[in-house]
Amino acid sequence: MIIGVPSEIKEDEYRVAMLPVGVEELVHRGHRVLVQAGAGLGSGIADHDYLEAGAEMVAGPEAIFGQADLIVKVKEPLVAEWKLIRPSQTLFTYFHFAASRDLTVAMQKAKCTCLAYETLKDSQGRLPLLTPMSEVAGRMSIQEGAKYLERPQMGRGILLGGVPGVPPAHIAVLGGGIVGANAARIAAGFQADVVLLDVNLDRLRYLDDVMPPNVDTVFSDRHTIRDQLKLADLVIGAVLIPGAKAPHLIREQDLKLMKPGSVIIDVAIDQGGCVETSRPTTHRSPTYMVHDVVHYCVTNMPGAVGRTSTFALCNVTLPWVIRLAGSGVEGAIEKSQPLREALNVHHGKITNEAVAETFGLPYEPWDRASG
Repeated sequence: MIIGVPSEIKEDEYRVAMLPVGVEELVHRGHRVLVQAGAGLGSGIADHDYLEAGAEMVAGPEAIFGQADLIVKVKEPLVAEWKLIRPSQTLFTYFHFAASRDLTVAMQKAKCTCLAYETLKDSQGRLPLLTPMSEVAGRMSIQEGAKYLERPQMGRGILLGGVPGVPPAHIAVLGGGIVGANAARIAAGFQADVVLLDVNLDRLRYLDDVMPPNVDTVFSDRHTIRDQLKLADLVIGAVLIPGAKAPHLIREQDLKLMKPGSVIIDVAIDQGGCVETSRPTTHRSPTYMVHDVVHYCVTNMPGAVGRTSTFALCNVTLPWVIRLAGSGVEGAIEKSQPLREALNVHHGKITNEAVAETFGLPYEPWDRASG
């Protein structure tokens, strides 16, 4: 099989979808790997590292999309890449389809096969390809929150941990999954007062056992969220419904409960955001104000720490790339329930029910879509 690794073109995206060791493993198994020149530079990986591992370096994306059977990326294909995708091609990347009808329809029209990292689910119901980036984003959310609480960034001028005689910041984390747990743990390390909200009582019991003493767990409902907004200096939106659009837990009128200069970091923005007033931003222009509340809604937070994120991501994606290349895409999907969970679009048909429901588009089970 020919596997292609193009450069990422999303603004301020520094990750790359494959490490040189991944190239070496695939070439050793008899496959060809095409890597776009310069693809790894944002992660500190030089072209000669790929060449030494057996990659074929190509100058531009046209050669990769024109030859490769399997395209391995980090972020969803952007408009400039849509025209390069062939009907026989498979793309393996983060898609977050529920956040974009245009992308969903474009992949349908391309009649390609789309395997999404974020919906690949293992036998225990975990999301192994989403987990490492959720860990990065959760930890980064506190770093970014600390920065944007500073007065020059239009924040309240709050130090997360306070100082003797001055209370620390109050941080509300909406969602107790991987993002929320990592955010809460880092915030606790800053000595902030942290409240972690979730609707799953079993998860809350677990988190209550493992979290530091300055993290309180609270059942999440409309009233408790509003109560927390009144207290919060920093709110972390860490809600996830796999494959589906994130629900709006914070409505526009709720912002008026918040203190002027408080900060929202909406990590859920990749899935549309859990705050009604959230809209996608970039690392170059990450924030905006609504009702005197700072909104940070960068859609590729881990991209800013490209080296850490690339190694963390490739550690978990490579075994699946090897499986897809070794068995062929159709064969690998047929043999593997996790890959069937990852399948979102197949031959132009939407095979993820949550995505289809989000946009009111027809849904086809994967076996019918394969026919």
